[in-house]
Amino acid sequence: MFRRLIKDKSVRESIASASVVGLNLVSATFVGLFIGWWLDRWLDTKPWLLLTFLVLGIVAGFKNVMVEVKKIQKADASHQDDDGGDDEKS
Repeated sequence: MFRRLIKDKSVRESIASASVVGLNLVSATFVGLFIGWWLDRWLDTKPWLLLTFLVLGIVAGFKNVMVEVKKIQKADASHQDDDGGDDEKS
């Protein structure tokens, strides 16, 4: 159904990349939280490792978001170059 609505392949790829951005941030945060929680239980260091790995997970999530945004910007710039400039019609 959506394939018929969006015929341009580059637009579909940009939408797919943009949808991954939020998922990257949330998943990295939860992975850091889980690792910290598990290490705290194992080493009995509550709550220090949980907090440390939570912060590391958030930082990794933002790093992944920045990488995805740069990819989207690069793809958009190359798409505009292929079209010959601005997306606006005169």
